[in-house]
Amino acid sequence: MPELTYAEAIERALAQAMAADESIVVFGEDVHVLRQDLAARFGSERVRPAPISEAAFLTAGVGAAMAGLRPVVEIMMIDFIGVAFDALLNHAAKLEGFSGGRWRAPLVVRAACGGWYGDGGQHEQALWGMLAGIPGLSVVAPSTPADAAGLMLAALQADGPVVFLEHKLLSDYWLDYLGAGGRESVSFDVPAAGARGWVEEPIAPLPFGTAARRRRGEDVSIVSLGVGAHRALEAAEALAARGVDAGVIDLRCAAPLDREAIVAVAATGRVLVVDEDYARGGLCGEVAAVLAEERTGAAFARVAVTDTLPYARHLEYEALPNVPRIVAAAERLMEDRIPALPHPGRANP
Repeated sequence: MPELTYAEAIERALAQAMAADESIVVFGEDVHVLRQDLAARFGSERVRPAPISEAAFLTAGVGAAMAGLRPVVEIMMIDFIGVAFDALLNHAAKLEGFSGGRWRAPLVVRAACGGWYGDGGQHEQALWGMLAGIPGLSVVAPSTPADAAGLMLAALQADGPVVFLEHKLLSDYWLDYLGAGGRESVSFDVPAAGARGWVEEPIAPLPFGTAARRRRGEDVSIVSLGVGAHRALEAAEALAARGVDAGVIDLRCAAPLDREAIVAVAATGRVLVVDEDYARGGLCGEVAAVLAEERTGAAFARVAVTDTLPYARHLEYEALPNVPRIVAAAERLMEDRIPALPHPGRANP
């Protein structure tokens, strides 16, 4: 079982899948440089650079998927999905439904996401909440190397389109890039447990929609994904020092959502969502809807992004779900003095 970086784990999963399935191809901006090992092993026919036109090469990816290939289309940052959204929203996501299952688009859109390094609101978005609201799309955001490898392998075996979001703070090659060009003195708050970890080989696919319990707690349950799961764990340690026992679950997927895990952790009577995406109309509200629909009775709070991310580092820090904000929100939930609930479950129809 090797210890790998987050990026190495994804690369291993890609290599394992490409060796087993010749229909898997990778293309996007600079992939011949970014994926040098894959290019050297599988050749230029299967690892192909594309011009800087996300609309063109994502649309080509949809066509390639319809023609029998399994493309991995790399968009450097998920923010740039805006210029290629038609291909994803109106074609890849709807193809199976419109064709009555006769056509599918087994396509993986791989993109970096997330902030905490001072690049402003056009380069640091998460957007998994918006994407998860589109029927037909699976949206994953792993927080550890093992999860990244397993979810990438599952994505490469899926019958429909998958958006695979790779947080920049967890990826070593992204950190090398972000630390260059005059940023050599800038420090990044990288969660060590997310950036490097043990990965079993051969890699096994990790089913979509299965959350992971990262910490057990009796007083409040913190729900997150991506880097937010690590911030939640850090906040849980700080809360423990103040006498609050906080549990943490890592959703790993924004779509499909693990409803059963959300209902189960509502047994504490308090659920706090930590979300690097926008608060309005996204993942936070979907978790709240699950809690309400399943009649859990749990108190709910969220720590998320409420406006366009600012460029200045000190303002960016305050805008993102930092540990002090998480701790403060959990303590406000504790002030409600809600008793733990008896094993919430699916309500009778």
